[in-house]
Amino acid sequence: MSNFSEVINQDKPVLVDFFAEWCGPCKMMSPVLKQVKDELKEQVVIIKIDVDKNQVLASKFQVRGVPTLMLFKNGNQLWRQSGVLQKNELVSLIKSYT
Repeated sequence: MSNFSEVINQDKPVLVDFFAEWCGPCKMMSPVLKQVKDELKEQVVIIKIDVDKNQVLASKFQVRGVPTLMLFKNGNQLWRQSGVLQKNELVSLIKSYT
């Protein structure tokens, strides 16, 4: 992803989901991320990064397990966690940075 630094440099929160197609927990996160986007609409940007197709980026951010979620704003990493999260947890977290 060549424009990754442009994407995370926004003045609103950008949630990055590092995932893999073969990952069961990653598949569980997809509907959760859709619900978060439906609730927060333009308050957040959500992007998905396939670690198998973007190994350089995954390595740069030291992604060791998937799913790994990271929250950026103005190019700064504000939060990071691996594993599955609930919609309410993500919404609260993102709202705390808007």
